[in-house]
Amino acid sequence: MTDLTRERPLAGLRVIDLTRALAGPYATLLLAGLGAEVIKVEDPKGGDLARDNSPYVGRDGITVDRRHDDDVSISHLTRARGKLGVTLNLKQPEAREVFLDLVRTADIVVENFTAGTADRLGVGYEAAKAANPRIVYCSLSGFGATAPEGGKAMDIIIQALSGAMYSSGGPDEPPVRIGIPIADMLAPVFSVIGILSALEQRHRTGVGQHIDVSMLGALTSFVAIENWSAMAAAGMQARTGLTVQRLSPFGVFECADGYIAVVAVHEKLALGLFRAMGQPELASDPRFASRDMRVANAAVLEETINAWSRTLPVATAVAALEAQGVPVAPVRHPEDALLDERVVSRHEAVPVAHPSYSSAVDLRTAGIPIVFSDADTGFDDVMPIAVGEHNDRVLGDALGYSAERIADLRARGVI
Repeated sequence: MTDLTRERPLAGLRVIDLTRALAGPYATLLLAGLGAEVIKVEDPKGGDLARDNSPYVGRDGITVDRRHDDDVSISHLTRARGKLGVTLNLKQPEAREVFLDLVRTADIVVENFTAGTADRLGVGYEAAKAANPRIVYCSLSGFGATAPEGGKAMDIIIQALSGAMYSSGGPDEPPVRIGIPIADMLAPVFSVIGILSALEQRHRTGVGQHIDVSMLGALTSFVAIENWSAMAAAGMQARTGLTVQRLSPFGVFECADGYIAVVAVHEKLALGLFRAMGQPELASDPRFASRDMRVANAAVLEETINAWSRTLPVATAVAALEAQGVPVAPVRHPEDALLDERVVSRHEAVPVAHPSYSSAVDLRTAGIPIVFSDADTGFDDVMPIAVGEHNDRVLGDALGYSAERIADLRARGVI
């Protein structure tokens, strides 16, 4: 449970969350961490797809398979924090009426169905707007809310289509999948930017609007920040693996027991690098005497650096470069990175635990990487461990449904 002593920035806002898997749930996770009340809507038959993602955590610790009924997917555990969970079988007309009742009480709706699905189910923007003209409705999809239907937009598919996968790796190597689900994480950030912008506009106009974010567009916009055609026209190799040759020396270099990242783009930094290497004479070598010449002879320069760094442990190479003021860092394993006191102290990486077996394992996950001077971030002490765990609470308290009506909805499979 997060110690929240000050108000959170989005306190008082209610979000209806129709999302599943990762991209949409990460968007609503950010909203929850910023203080909004998030009501997560799942299908009564199984719930979010992420509930079945291995590995699981429970009474036996971490396991690759679900062994007990109360084992929880770690994916679900991390993405459902701070959310209230209800169920609606949206294929039933009365479920759509319940959804619209929720919309009437809400500020934001987020969905990540395939394009057109929300409208077919009767829970799209037009239906929501008719129920509540102030609603800010965000559609997060693979290719855009108005795009023709295509294949499923999984992260690896978007990495492939965006060019991101081909931008990594060396010139003679196969494409490289970015190790984190970058498209699934980037599109939600743009979604939250869009939602907050629409809320600000609503303050002026009094009405909401539809926000349409595509995973392909979000990631491609990042790929496009580099001008690939210009590099090709200049004769520069775009795919340079562990280094960026147009900024040489800039990249990852091998040590005796690991790797280091080094940036020595500018003249002062390059001179510091050469001194750290014990080869100050490289500064007067015609191949390396200016920034443009270092770029033109990047391959030779990088191999010269590697010949030096390969003889040293990471710690020794880092110390030598730091002593000369050269930006450098060891390349760390993610487990080590999550324990960095700089991110721990700012709650950018936080503990997460199974509510019933909190001492079974030590797990860390994403926090909210924004620090406010006069507000807190973090997650309410709720989580839909069971599918539909908060049906009675939400439908009763938020909508004023009687216990009899809720029981009837449950009996008829609406919830």
